[in-house]
Amino acid sequence: MLNFVLRRLFSSVAVLLVATFLVFVLADIAVDPLEDLRTSTAPNKAALIAERTQLLGLDQPSPVRYLSWLGGVAGCAIGKCDLGMAWRTNQPVADVLGSALVVTLKLVTVATVLAIVLGVLVGVVSALRQYEGFDYGIIFLSFLLYSLPTFWVAVLLKQWVAIGFNDFLQDATISLPAILAIAIVLGIIFGSAVGGEWRRRFIVFGVSAASTIAVLSYISATKWLLDPALGPVVILVTGLGIAYAVTAVSTGVRNKRAMYTAMTVAVLGAALWWPLQFVFQQANGALITGLAVVAVAVGVVVGYAWGGPDRGQSARTGAIVAFLVAGLIYFDRLMQAWRPYSESSVINGRPIPTIGSQTPNLKGSYWVVTLDQLTHLLLPTLALILISFAGYTRYQRASMLEVMNQDYVRTARAKGLTERTVIMRHAFRNSLIPLATIVPLDIAALLGGAVITERIFGWTGMGTMFLKSLDNAELDPLMIYVLIVGAVAVIANFLADLVYAALDPRIRVNA
Repeated sequence: MLNFVLRRLFSSVAVLLVATFLVFVLADIAVDPLEDLRTSTAPNKAALIAERTQLLGLDQPSPVRYLSWLGGVAGCAIGKCDLGMAWRTNQPVADVLGSALVVTLKLVTVATVLAIVLGVLVGVVSALRQYEGFDYGIIFLSFLLYSLPTFWVAVLLKQWVAIGFNDFLQDATISLPAILAIAIVLGIIFGSAVGGEWRRRFIVFGVSAASTIAVLSYISATKWLLDPALGPVVILVTGLGIAYAVTAVSTGVRNKRAMYTAMTVAVLGAALWWPLQFVFQQANGALITGLAVVAVAVGVVVGYAWGGPDRGQSARTGAIVAFLVAGLIYFDRLMQAWRPYSESSVINGRPIPTIGSQTPNLKGSYWVVTLDQLTHLLLPTLALILISFAGYTRYQRASMLEVMNQDYVRTARAKGLTERTVIMRHAFRNSLIPLATIVPLDIAALLGGAVITERIFGWTGMGTMFLKSLDNAELDPLMIYVLIVGAVAVIANFLADLVYAALDPRIRVNA
């Protein structure tokens, strides 16, 4: 293992050095920092050219300037970073990079996690319902989303999700035809996803459609969207549903200890809703993170307290349920800030923004500020999810179908194992191996900046920094961009090898 890590480290450093050198030389040829001065009519044109030439070291060959830049970057290893200057604004590259990287990480993290989770989940269900209505629907949707241009998706989201929803909030009443249409669509989706005999599908369809009609009618009648909240009762019911679903996937409902653990955690979470309202009055990022850690720890403790032959499974189930129920409570508290946020003078009843990463001059509590950041994240995150989701779904479906036809899966079924055990323990884990290659590289690409998405929604992330560097002929920020994206790509490939070994014990990274 050590030899493998050292070899990969050495080769990665060599690749980065060659790549950055080539980019530096090519960029130096392509851009001309003196272009604006060459066409200038200023009387001191020659002096200005000489001054800028000396400032940027343009009288030196490209390899010499590259070594100078590389020396400043290497100084980070001893705490003496010199990433250069954005000479147009006379701003250190470290400052430009810091703000751009934070913005991109905020945007990419949420979109990537949601796209992976949804893509894998839908891909698995689509594979298990091969050649059924749900599968054909997902195939059509995946190809449709995969073929749509990013800029067009972004424009549609602005028009229908932001502007359309903001206009809808002026009345917040859902018409009866819309309620019936949504109920029928959701009923068909859930009925197709569950599968089985037609009688079972009709039951699921009926229950889903009736539940949707009841919920949407209540939302419309009470104008719930203007002042939304969940409350402890909804959290309890939803938490019990989450507990059942997580247990069914994690250990199977026959594992009574795990089921008791999950149900206990759900009830405990709903009971803690009242005292947490007082704790949330002094909320900040550190407090919320601490509460999330405590929630997971409580889930683990409850799992071990219930005991059983395999406490680890119960503890794992309890931790997952605790985290999800805690997320419900957090989301409920965010929703309570919706009305103050929406009715503030700078929002003026139109809470879904179409541009920027935050609302200027908005003042309020932690919850109002956080809600503002989330609403600004909504549209660009949806744009990235819709495109990435399509690819992940197709990859996961194809991989799952291939694994389900393997001999060891048929052997597991022949031994009498339950279908859940066959799918989750034998098929699902190995089906993730192809994604282990795709996901890290996608993350590296997104970290480089979703250029189109950032430009359309007015986010100043890594993509924007890259474009500005080219427009302004600034080599230093351009090279830092290339270095970071290249380093992330190299690290992603290395992590992919480690994930291979974790998913498939037959693979050895030191081979």
